[in-house]
Amino acid sequence: MENCTILGIDPGTNLLGYGIVAVRDGKPAFVDMGVLDLRRVGDGYQKLKIIYDKVDALCVEHRPDELAVESPFYGRNAQVVFKLGRAQGAAMLAALAHGVQVAEYAPRKAKMAICGNGAASKEQVALMVERTLGIDIVSKYLDATDALALAMCHYYQITSPLAAGGTAAGGSWEKFIAAHPDRVK
Repeated sequence: MENCTILGIDPGTNLLGYGIVAVRDGKPAFVDMGVLDLRRVGDGYQKLKIIYDKVDALCVEHRPDELAVESPFYGRNAQVVFKLGRAQGAAMLAALAHGVQVAEYAPRKAKMAICGNGAASKEQVALMVERTLGIDIVSKYLDATDALALAMCHYYQITSPLAAGGTAAGGSWEKFIAAHPDRVK
């Protein structure tokens, strides 16, 4: 994909990170990032409304083509997974209302795509995102750097020669060879 805008979301009901990358002429560039702090909002349903409204506003302002969102991961507390899933759902629904394509990535996959290590720390992810996009990141934005990492992971996925037709669905070497016989010796 030569030109597109990717919105990355690191969902949370206390802190939600977002990051936006614009791909122009096949190269990613930083657009925006931030953290939505919901720790002072007591009502869980109100948090979901705020998440929806924020992602809706980001879609209006930046007009993303794609949303890369972190999928909930299993932890010790099932209630945390449910809350993360709800936050993810609110963000996805806001993006879908704007016709944005949605892709989910496990936290380890995004870390692997950015750092080459699926167990990388938030600080390691931030450092690699800084270097990759040529920006300086303040430590208070670590949730936003995770969101930027998700956007970059999606960029790598959609530009991979193994991505079937440029989608996040994946592909195979056979499909790539069939589509590009001139690149095989």
